[in-house]
Amino acid sequence: MSELTVKEESNEKKSLNFIEASIENDLKEGKNGGRVHTRFPPEPNGYLHIGHAKAICIDFGMAEQYGGKCNLRFDDTNPAKEDVEYVDSIMEDIHWLGFDWEDRLYYTSDYFQQLYDFAKDLIRKRLAYVDFQTAEEISKQKGTPTQAGEVSPYYEKYSVEENLDLFERMNKGEFEEGTCVLRARIDMTSPNMHMRDPIIYRIIKHPHHRTGDKWNVYPMYDFAHGQSDYFEGITHSICTLEFEVHRPLYDWFIDQLKDSDYRPRQIEFNRLNLTYTVMSKRKLLQLVQEGLVNGWDDPRMPTICGLRRRGYTPASVRSFINKIGYTKFDGIIDVSLLEHSIREDLNKTATRVSAVIDPVKLVITNYPEGQTEMMSMPNNPEDENSGSHDMPFTKELYIEREDFMENPPKKFFRMTPGQEVRLKGAYIVKCTGCGKDENGNVTEIYCEYDPMTKSGMPESNRKVKGTLHWVSADHAVDAEVRLYDRLFIAEDLNEEKDKDFRDLMNPDSLKVLKNCKVEPFLADAKPMDRFQFTRLGYFCVDKDAKDGALIFNRTVSLKDSWSKEKAKN
Repeated sequence: MSELTVKEESNEKKSLNFIEASIENDLKEGKNGGRVHTRFPPEPNGYLHIGHAKAICIDFGMAEQYGGKCNLRFDDTNPAKEDVEYVDSIMEDIHWLGFDWEDRLYYTSDYFQQLYDFAKDLIRKRLAYVDFQTAEEISKQKGTPTQAGEVSPYYEKYSVEENLDLFERMNKGEFEEGTCVLRARIDMTSPNMHMRDPIIYRIIKHPHHRTGDKWNVYPMYDFAHGQSDYFEGITHSICTLEFEVHRPLYDWFIDQLKDSDYRPRQIEFNRLNLTYTVMSKRKLLQLVQEGLVNGWDDPRMPTICGLRRRGYTPASVRSFINKIGYTKFDGIIDVSLLEHSIREDLNKTATRVSAVIDPVKLVITNYPEGQTEMMSMPNNPEDENSGSHDMPFTKELYIEREDFMENPPKKFFRMTPGQEVRLKGAYIVKCTGCGKDENGNVTEIYCEYDPMTKSGMPESNRKVKGTLHWVSADHAVDAEVRLYDRLFIAEDLNEEKDKDFRDLMNPDSLKVLKNCKVEPFLADAKPMDRFQFTRLGYFCVDKDAKDGALIFNRTVSLKDSWSKEKAKN
């Protein structure tokens, strides 16, 4: 059986999600000439987060899966909140995730003239009118989901020619922001609130990052995105569930515009909600602007650039999204699954190294003075082709302070007087005591080594319950280590709506450790290099590491400590 046949049979057995099923059904029916053409339409008003990564994967992924195309189109319809910085960051994030829009980079602003002309065409067909009510009056006049709305006093006030003139004067800047809007004339009694004469244009007097001061009126998202899909030949407009109730309006505008059988099809999927995580772009912006985090790429943020800086890989993010899948039901995903995905990836790829983040000196009293041995350390036991590196072993070492107790409880298998432990990759040693300062703090630990227990020698197989990591005091490199944890203490922030989300921030989400010691193998590590610190977790070099200074961010601990603490409580 050929490799191709095996793959085909494998694909046939794979169950389709509802989006794949919809696309395959359209292809079977011959819709759109057998084309699959999607788009990812971000607003350039902030940095993308993990929820957007889910949308990126489905938009680009479906096009890739069915041999189609995916456009990147910036929904730049609100210049007061947009910036080129956000445009650049979004493109960087998409490329980092492994996707490419090729030559299909578009902006809604590319279609401002077409949308403006379409709006005037609606006015000519008596399907749009200028309304001078305030936003509050329009909202009140729309009614409620159980009560029909009332027709606007401006519904029939002006003739077609007068509405055209008013709309053009809006764009010339003759009216102030908030003075008037252009509304579609649809149905004020519709059970769907979005069909009750929605606003399609508003006045914004703010320079646009691409069109400058050319426009004073800007289309609303509901008016712009469907027509932009139509202009670009999009076949499947995939979006999140909150837009499901907008779909009739999406289709209504397309009905007024289209002159053929072609029409984009909107399909909605569940958005991503994570435990202990804020997913609102507005709240994320608030965290940045109020200095509650260190920028959009703070490693505690759920932004794609924050995850990247923390040490997440594109493969781990895509693996996580594949695990959670796409449904029609909103829910909340445990952030532990995201953390599991990066552990799973880094376990296979990260080089194992030794680092001591709370060092105390260990003196091997019977080890030869001035002697240095090079111990061979495997780079990654999960990858037989990863090789090894040498690590110096000397009379004085550093170990973790928590690995020593003078009067330990039962089942403490680390260093304590009279007890043997193994120094990873080196010798078995027995603790003989410790030295203290005038305040009773341990300053040095003393031990003796058994030279017959060097790693690889017959005696090295002697059973010892504890194994400790270490670095040579003579060769250790100084480093700063930043221990990141979850930014919020509330599991489901949506259930804490009566509280200010800022009051739910985790005070222990960042601990900076300055006096850390790492093995010399790490001296030349570069920003974004990833490692497993033996027994401590996965870490990456931060972008702040410059001029020989080493700064490491903890990506994730070796095990899920939060779940354990939650189980205790």
